[in-house]
Amino acid sequence: MKINNVDTEKAGAFAEEVKKDKSKALKVKKVEGTWSLKEGKVQFASILEHAQGSTVVEADGPPFMGGSGIKPDPVQYCLFGLAACFAQTFASIAAEKGIKLKQLKVAAKNKVNLSKALGLSNEPIVKNVKLQVNAAGESGENLDEIRRLAEERCPGVYCLTNPIKLDVELV
Repeated sequence: MKINNVDTEKAGAFAEEVKKDKSKALKVKKVEGTWSLKEGKVQFASILEHAQGSTVVEADGPPFMGGSGIKPDPVQYCLFGLAACFAQTFASIAAEKGIKLKQLKVAAKNKVNLSKALGLSNEPIVKNVKLQVNAAGESGENLDEIRRLAEERCPGVYCLTNPIKLDVELV
């Protein structure tokens, strides 16, 4: 059965698998892309593999940073990933609780200070990110608990709010 465009039977079956074997919860995610050195081409492209095939994703820097601006910039993709992850988490938790949504929109916004990226200062690049959630249940439910649980459980939120070890290897 689907609630909020979430297959609750598949999600429930996965949760049961994880209850029996916690190692089933571990999933490796990988994105590999190539920087184009050719003038007039989008700067970075990647083929993302997924269950139903693959999708080409392209990014280009804004003109003021030396790009052509013909595709979204990397920070936009970062915000998109956060917004999409939060929306998926929110919709899934609502579905898990049997709450049907009639609307769910998520906006992610930040202010980027590029002076550090330009090597001109040591100021923080981003001080905060704001998520604005516009959600309504079909029966007028109070969705504060769903929002709180989504904040706790969203992988994207976790990545922003917890230190994660970064290893950079030049090969």
